[in-house]
Amino acid sequence: MLRRSLLKLAGATAIALGAGQALAADMPAPFDKPEDVTIALVRYLSTGDFFQAYLSGVENQSEALGVDLRVFDSRQDAALQADMVDQAIALGVDGIIIQHGLTESMKEAAQRAVDAGIKVVAFDVNVENEAIPQIEQSDYMLGKLALEQAVKDNGTDFTAGYVYVPGIAPLDRRHVAWEETKNANPGITEAAMFGTLDNPIANSVANQARAVLQANPTINVVFAPYDEFAKGVKIAVDEAGLTDDIDIYSADVSTADISAMREPGSAWVATVATNPAVVGEVSVRALAMMLAGENPGASVIVPPTLITQDFLNEKDIKNMDDLSASMPQFAHADVAMTEWIQLPKR
Repeated sequence: MLRRSLLKLAGATAIALGAGQALAADMPAPFDKPEDVTIALVRYLSTGDFFQAYLSGVENQSEALGVDLRVFDSRQDAALQADMVDQAIALGVDGIIIQHGLTESMKEAAQRAVDAGIKVVAFDVNVENEAIPQIEQSDYMLGKLALEQAVKDNGTDFTAGYVYVPGIAPLDRRHVAWEETKNANPGITEAAMFGTLDNPIANSVANQARAVLQANPTINVVFAPYDEFAKGVKIAVDEAGLTDDIDIYSADVSTADISAMREPGSAWVATVATNPAVVGEVSVRALAMMLAGENPGASVIVPPTLITQDFLNEKDIKNMDDLSASMPQFAHADVAMTEWIQLPKR
């Protein structure tokens, strides 16, 4: 009774704040009894600030809905991630969020969940299943906006290093933007492609970047479309004393990234991102809509924003809270929304 009363109070508070959301007792089944709803987050990638923030968004939205959240972390073990989907099925969860992973290992596991009557959404992993909505940050646009800035800053004639690991859905989508940009600008030369997801990712990429930069002294732009990649490249650039000679363009953002971009003379000049916590919230909301019999759409896209070093310095942005204040779209995305879904407290 106490839990139900608190949930009703939370709903009333949301209305008082103008959120226009329903009391828990007026919510559609099964959220009229949210304590009986269990969802699982099955993760492939978890290293880095982005994934910590994404998890916090999932946790906060789950708490706002009053559901039981179970988190499974495979730490980049594809076979284990598939086993964890089976564990969630055996646990009898109502819904599953699959976060990243490999198509070949997750396709059949996701289908097993659907066959068991479990609602599933997938964030940044293509499980090739029409019954499973895809949550994404418009990864193609993440890459495109970053590369447009690279061309704006450096023209259409530069030598690039490119950090890429194929088989990861968001990186593959960003790769399309890279190939399009190269094909449209023959003066852009790809001197080296490298990349790894070995933990710790930033340090592993730094080890590769050291060798790449030494072997390719003409590189003056690095496209590293994942912030852990960019961190690794920045380590190597700093150590080589090339901060005045190389510009780094990335995707994703965190407080640590903002600090790195704002270091005096930093080579990391731009990134394109959404707020990962907001993406986590959207993932839960899309799943909640499915559990309530609603359709969030086959593709649930959170739009990204270009963030430049100049903008961060001009606005004296020190952390994600500052960024949200200067870019309101970072604080909330009006995506996968219904009037009955209670939002996390800000």
